Amino acid sequence: MSLFIASLNSGSNGNCYYIGNDKEAVLIDAGISCAETERRMKRLNLSMSMVRAVFVSHEHTDHITGIPTLSKKYKLPVYITERTLQNSRLKIEKHLIHPFEKEIPVNIGALSVTAFKKSHDAGDPHSFLVSGNDVNIGIFTDIGFPGKDLIKYFKICHAVFLEANYCEYMLENGSYPKVLKKRISGRKGHLSNTQALELFRKHKPYYLSHLILSHLSENNNDPRLVNDLFKPYAEDINIIIASRFAETDLYEIIPRAGMKGLKFKAVTRQNHKQLSLF
Repeated sequence: MSLFIASLNSGSNGNCYYIGNDKEAVLIDAGISCAETERRMKRLNLSMSMVRAVFVSHEHTDHITGIPTLSKKYKLPVYITERTLQNSRLKIEKHLIHPFEKEIPVNIGALSVTAFKKSHDAGDPHSFLVSGNDVNIGIFTDIGFPGKDLIKYFKICHAVFLEANYCEYMLENGSYPKVLKKRISGRKGHLSNTQALELFRKHKPYYLSHLILSHLSENNNDPRLVNDLFKPYAEDINIIIASRFAETDLYEIIPRAGMKGLKFKAVTRQNHKQLSLF
């Protein structure tokens, strides 16, 4: 009665998130190479034979780079909207292409994947909720602002990959051109540290056990800053900063069903030495 989760990479250089049970798993995005995905999963003692599908959030290259090779090599179905497929120009075998619709769950074995619309500068972008064994995992990155759908799904999560892309001060005072700063901070850009923290503080459910802060900017954020910002509000929630250089540990989320008023228990499986984020 649990789900296992890990970030295989998180950042503008590639994004890939693993969610599975004891028998099957899905990848949300595959923005690193097939070979690198395999290496990182192997270090976590995970087998690609368990991965049953890849779900694509949007067409930006840091979310899709590894998909053609992964899909071809392992005959993996790719769940993608028609517009995202057109914009991405991905070369995928036709029989492996599967459309999905917003808020209509897709069953992958005992896992259920629900997509919902998000605000981002892409053709048809979606966030995902992966559910199974009474556990809900949110994958919420590349979001311009925390809209009502994000809040609705955040409130029912036991663990979340949540974007904390940029520090507003660092972005404003950094070297990026004004047009890029406006794009990043706009309503179709990315969540700032402040926006992510507000969402966390106001809407976290009592049973949230893991918050994996994701998609940090290399130039406009600092893992130490993000850690220091969230830790005072963590209580007994595990705060993890996903790296743009390495996989996280593998986390096992175990709900204590029916125990009203008690937090959900979570166990961390440490299968390797995490590379330093700092």
